[in-house]
Amino acid sequence: MLFAAHRVHRFGVVTTDLRQRLGLTGERLAAEHFARLGFDVLRRRHRTRFGEIDLIVADCRLIVFVEVKTRRQGSGQPWDALHPRKQLQVRRMAAAWLAEEQDRPRARELRFDAVGVVIDARDRLVSLEHLQAAF
Repeated sequence: MLFAAHRVHRFGVVTTDLRQRLGLTGERLAAEHFARLGFDVLRRRHRTRFGEIDLIVADCRLIVFVEVKTRRQGSGQPWDALHPRKQLQVRRMAAAWLAEEQDRPRARELRFDAVGVVIDARDRLVSLEHLQAAF
């Protein structure tokens, strides 16, 4: 029998598997949003020594590093977790990717965007808010 891992959260016990599924859903919706805007998704959940970049997307002139924050409806705002420490971490991860990735597109501009996704109890999209040049 398999047991789901648990993590204690300030609001009680949250199943890690459920949190991960929620995060993956938000990242998928954000990737679809960028694709509709004409961006190519270069990487999803890219691991660096500093952590994981949610999305890296690009078009002909721009590479965008995207932090995706997903919440259940009624459980706070996605932006609550986009604090200065997290912003610095994303910048470090982006610098690592740029230094290490040999096959990356060459772009004139870099940008750091944030996407806040709210999902209801039935896993339906309630809202998706895209902040360009969020930090």
